[in-house]
Amino acid sequence: MDKIYIYGAPASGKTTLGKKMAKALGEKFIDLDEMIIAKEGRFIDKIFADDGEGYFRKLESSVLEEIAIRSDAKVVALGGGTLLDKANRMLCEKTGRIFVLDVPEKDILRKRIENDTTKRPLGEKSVERLLHYASFENRLHSCFEVANSLVLVGTKIKDSFLNGNIVVDATVKKLYPLIKNALSVVPSGEEHKNANTISSLYKAFSEAGIDRHSVVTAIGGGVTLDLVGFAAATWMRGISWINIPTTLLSMVDASIGGKTGYDLECGKNLVGAFHPPKLVVIDTEFLSTLSPALLAQGRAEMIKHEILGAKKMDIALNRMPSALEISGNIKIKADIVNEDFKETLNKRLLLNLGHTVGHAIEKLSSYTISHGDAVAIGCVEEARIAVRKSLASKDWVNELISRFREAGLNTSLPKDFTIEKLKMAMRSDKKHNGNTVRFALPCGWGDVKSLDIDISKEGDL
Repeated sequence: MDKIYIYGAPASGKTTLGKKMAKALGEKFIDLDEMIIAKEGRFIDKIFADDGEGYFRKLESSVLEEIAIRSDAKVVALGGGTLLDKANRMLCEKTGRIFVLDVPEKDILRKRIENDTTKRPLGEKSVERLLHYASFENRLHSCFEVANSLVLVGTKIKDSFLNGNIVVDATVKKLYPLIKNALSVVPSGEEHKNANTISSLYKAFSEAGIDRHSVVTAIGGGVTLDLVGFAAATWMRGISWINIPTTLLSMVDASIGGKTGYDLECGKNLVGAFHPPKLVVIDTEFLSTLSPALLAQGRAEMIKHEILGAKKMDIALNRMPSALEISGNIKIKADIVNEDFKETLNKRLLLNLGHTVGHAIEKLSSYTISHGDAVAIGCVEEARIAVRKSLASKDWVNELISRFREAGLNTSLPKDFTIEKLKMAMRSDKKHNGNTVRFALPCGWGDVKSLDIDISKEGDL
């Protein structure tokens, strides 16, 4: 892979992120400022005081050239003003890609600079350089960790990761010619989320010589991520993997949390494993190829997170969400996953909101009803159950219907999907115990209650 140069304002988190990214990629990391300090035997503020900024900049360019041309480090953290020099910028663009971190809030930036033991002499110039930082197109808007995965959310950051042992969704491969030499192409659609596709992945892994030290990269929607993640979890008892979600739905749902698996005829996701990816790369540039209908599918999960977090997004649901909006939304899920990764505390169960009925709807429709619509209908029907159980107000159902419809989603249960048919489909749900099924019922914004219901009893739903 080409080098990744991490750039941005002083104290924006370049070194911290660089170390984490290099670890996730299994690559070497170098911090330009630290290399300068080691070479000179004095801190940067001392270099400025003794010899001036001009001397420092010449030294900085010399060390950067050494890193860019001769070092085997793949991830490099730059100084806050390194690329003000046009020659330095051209060198970095020639040997890799520059990722610019969005500038933190002024108060946060000031506090970091004050607490920094390396004493940055030009830290106060961060705000003055905003136009300079804005001139770079590869941007990292948010970085956080969930279940041992490093999650990057940005714009035009995907190209640095389109290499190695790639498994890609068939539709995505047609849309993005940059994705070449994939070791396997997964056919699109839920109907292919089965053991046959898993077997084909194992065969591809074998032919490519994938061993315990290999890393596999999955590029596609939720089906592809779930399949590749499960194959990675079970190949040679577990290998590392990276995922790059390409739909809004997979960005806010399947990409994080570490759940992997495939479907059986008797139910969805009945075979699976917890196996979080080392790295998740969420690039909003993929959203530009999605139809309004596909964007709506992702908004179903975003609204589910709103319910869980008591945090309605202050955005129009009929437009493309920004990277920061996506990041803020999935952090609601991330917080729950970090608290209860393997569902041993019943906290993560709340993420099943809308899915008990939703999965039954998908199964009854032979997956002709999309996951997003099924989740929207499922949330509404489970809200009706909450009302019947006196756990929610009567107005709550209509409020949910309005929210999902604003996002362009269907909220009406098909007329031929009777309660008895739904109950039959629910009996294959992973969360059933005999005739008892555990629901995560939406009862209001920020109010989701776990409830065991005996679906064999007439009228219990």
